[in-house]
Amino acid sequence: MVYPRVSLYALMLAAAGIPLYIHLPRFASVNLGINLATAGGLLLAVRIVDLVQDPAFGWAVDRWPGAQTVFALAAAAGLAAGFPLLFMMAPGPHAALRLGGVLVLLFSAYSLGMILLYGRSAALASQPDASALTDLAAWREAGMLAGVILAAAAPAALAALGAGGRGYPAFGLFLGAIALAAGLLSLPLWRRPAPAARQLSLAGLRQAGALRLLVLAMVNALPVAVTSTLFLFFTEDRLQLAGMAGPLLILFFLSAGLSVPAWAALSRRIGARAALLMAMPLAILSFAGAAQLAPGNLAGFAVICLASGAALGADMVLLPAMFSIALARAGLKASLAFGIWSFAGKLALALAAFATLPMLERSGFTPGSANSASALATLNIFYAVVPCVLKLGAFALVLALPTEEKTA
Repeated sequence: MVYPRVSLYALMLAAAGIPLYIHLPRFASVNLGINLATAGGLLLAVRIVDLVQDPAFGWAVDRWPGAQTVFALAAAAGLAAGFPLLFMMAPGPHAALRLGGVLVLLFSAYSLGMILLYGRSAALASQPDASALTDLAAWREAGMLAGVILAAAAPAALAALGAGGRGYPAFGLFLGAIALAAGLLSLPLWRRPAPAARQLSLAGLRQAGALRLLVLAMVNALPVAVTSTLFLFFTEDRLQLAGMAGPLLILFFLSAGLSVPAWAALSRRIGARAALLMAMPLAILSFAGAAQLAPGNLAGFAVICLASGAALGADMVLLPAMFSIALARAGLKASLAFGIWSFAGKLALALAAFATLPMLERSGFTPGSANSASALATLNIFYAVVPCVLKLGAFALVLALPTEEKTA
């Protein structure tokens, strides 16, 4: 029952990751009356907290291995309180400050849970070897993607069932209940003893090859961060596919989830680096194709969602597994390392919001309104062209990685 519990805890955490960046710009703009530039600035400001907080969480998890249960329950409790506070928030004075405070709570809980879950990979895997760590990563990322699908689609589904406020207040309560259940059901995970390991250092990360994987993770997270932030705008305003954002998000993440076992199996056969080199061109072609779509082209965008989702599945399972394997082979404590890893991924999301949302606002883009051709062209460039260039940079970094042994 270890791996299913890993999936459940991952599902809980996933709701506070990409789905928040999908829903938050529209929720802040439409429900709270906060402009896009302010929302982007808030997301970047929260990352400043993470700059100190994420490595500190990683250090604490490594320092007190006997307190894993306390850390796990604290993360679940923070999410259980934060989700309802966020999505039941009403517009009014100081809405931006209130939003910022709740985001700090949510992302702090998310950080602690993610660092604990990823940093404990060697203890949670059936064996501390490459094959078992890849299997663990497949279960973990399958849970992550299931959580992303659930959280991405739930507001629209709840609104269709009659929930008010575009489904967001009910969404907050729903996610809070999931966090409580996942926190309690996953308790047996945190009683497993942590293996002995040596202290993390910059020299140790470099010697293990983990430092270059951190750089790769940061660069590779940027394209998905940009498209996640702008997905609703691109679907509803650029492609004019009203009401289709929810089903297309489900299709995208379902494709990612279904691809995870295939990428894990391929990695065991040919190695993670070679598998990534097969997946990344699929993402590049998807971004390039999205830039060419005409308004109303639902079938074309559905195909792009399928292809880009499959590419995301490779990113999610292979890169963390490669990082865990590098740390395990070097005998390094992993939680602080994954604290840095977590910060890198969230910084990518924040930079995407901070860079794109103010630029869209300056171009004259307004969500859900009639927009000029130039505003929609700016949205098209940010959603499709910029991620294509960023992914090419990540592809070059993977090419520069040393060839590795197969993980079987």
